[in-house]
Amino acid sequence: MSEGRYDAIIVGAGFSGLYALHRLRGLGLSVRVLEAGGGIGGTWYWNRYPGARCDIESVDYSYSFDDELQQEWTWSERYPAQPELQRYLEHVADRFDLRRDIQLDTHVTQARYDEVASRWLIDTQDGTSFSACYCVMATGMLSVLKRPDFPGLDDFEGEWFHTARWPQDGADLAGKRVGIVGTGSTGIQAATTIAEQAEHLFVFQRTPNYSLPAQNRPLPGEEAEAIKSNYGERRRQARESFIGVPSQLAEAAAVEATEQERAQAFETRWQQGGLNLMSAFNDLLTNAEANEHAAEFVRSKIRATVKDAAVAERLQPRGYAIGTKRLCVDTGYFEIFNRDNVSLVDVREAPIKAITPRGVRTADTEYELDVLVFATGFDAMTGALLSIDVRGRGGESLRAKWAAGQRTYLGLATAGFPNLFIVTGPGSPSVLSNMVLSIEQHVEWIADCVAHLRAGGMTSIEATQEAEDSWVAHVAQVADYTLHGAANSWYNGANIPGKPRVYMPYIGGVGEYRKICDGVAARGYEGFLLETTRETTEAAA
Repeated sequence: MSEGRYDAIIVGAGFSGLYALHRLRGLGLSVRVLEAGGGIGGTWYWNRYPGARCDIESVDYSYSFDDELQQEWTWSERYPAQPELQRYLEHVADRFDLRRDIQLDTHVTQARYDEVASRWLIDTQDGTSFSACYCVMATGMLSVLKRPDFPGLDDFEGEWFHTARWPQDGADLAGKRVGIVGTGSTGIQAATTIAEQAEHLFVFQRTPNYSLPAQNRPLPGEEAEAIKSNYGERRRQARESFIGVPSQLAEAAAVEATEQERAQAFETRWQQGGLNLMSAFNDLLTNAEANEHAAEFVRSKIRATVKDAAVAERLQPRGYAIGTKRLCVDTGYFEIFNRDNVSLVDVREAPIKAITPRGVRTADTEYELDVLVFATGFDAMTGALLSIDVRGRGGESLRAKWAAGQRTYLGLATAGFPNLFIVTGPGSPSVLSNMVLSIEQHVEWIADCVAHLRAGGMTSIEATQEAEDSWVAHVAQVADYTLHGAANSWYNGANIPGKPRVYMPYIGGVGEYRKICDGVAARGYEGFLLETTRETTEAAA
């Protein structure tokens, strides 16, 4: 056993881990990043499936902390594809000399707090141990995949892949009969691209999904330069917005608008592309009648696009409000069902019974396949953190503490686990926002907190139980105000059998959330216990 002693250990080398390394190293700390993958990039390292693309515009889904960086990097498209995002993160790592403090192929298995030394002890799969005063979990919200559990999979004679573990060198699908299971955001992106490659594609759909057109296009040089010249204002608007992009929520309510006004507002945002549709009116996520207007608008677009009326009917989402499951953004998804080489298989009508050596057997037929692609999603938000055996004061297990649902203060910390910081954890806007903007906000808050502790000679900071209880209640209360609670989604763990049904992200908006976090820090880290070697003081309540 060997041990490395550092001021801070960061787990994960995606957008979060890279920026946390840069900021903490800038404070003069010795820092080590432990990354399970063979390369940096996190989400954009693992998810290299055909068609993988971000649904936030490239000029917003990028770091804002360094103006020279954002001026020198030019995005090629409105919505960046995985290879470009990977190149961007590689550029950032090189530009800020981050690689020398990143250890790849290092899987963290345990993190336990030593109360006597006020240090975290971190163990890895290869037997190496580390210790640090601060442990920053930059493990990602969508990083532990939901593995397919269909009977007979081991007997399948063809190739099969999970989208989150796509071969690094790609997969040759030309001339092959391919089946894809899952029609969430990943499945929609992958199916759209695979349809152009495969001899025949079978899309196995259980739940139809709302998907909006990206209206993706190359980003002309003059447009990119115009954005760069006004980047400061664009970033300010994003930080004060609801989801972390420079958009303005309409002041009008859909239920008070005329049919013509609604149609015009929805059509305008449909043509703009991306997630803009949900900002057409201010009541789409709080009023069921208003939401149904938006939902029916999208269904009408599906009917107008898909030529076969029966297929179009099966593709139309019903039974849940638009926006309460992950809203998808596509480039020609519904159009693929007009192709002769694409078939929709409704597995709600005829469920998958087993994987056979030759393909997929549903309740009414068997589909012969050469390749199976599983877009079955993730154990979202808590999966990565709970895959590590994290133990706080008195050896308390985080898994045990969160057995009935995650509990955090601000999504940044959890009571009983001093000096453990979570980047964009459950209880923060996280997956409901532009992740890069939320990552920057969390990392900057954490870095400022660490600087405060060190300046005051304090050894630890820990969320109080009272503050945690209050925040958990607030997150639930805000969610209950919306339509989100009624949907079965990965936002509340419904996609993982046995996972507690608790709404995990904070839906109060990134602008309001930022004010709350800044206020906590300004009031001397209200709701936290700050400890020195000889005494413990509670921050002003």
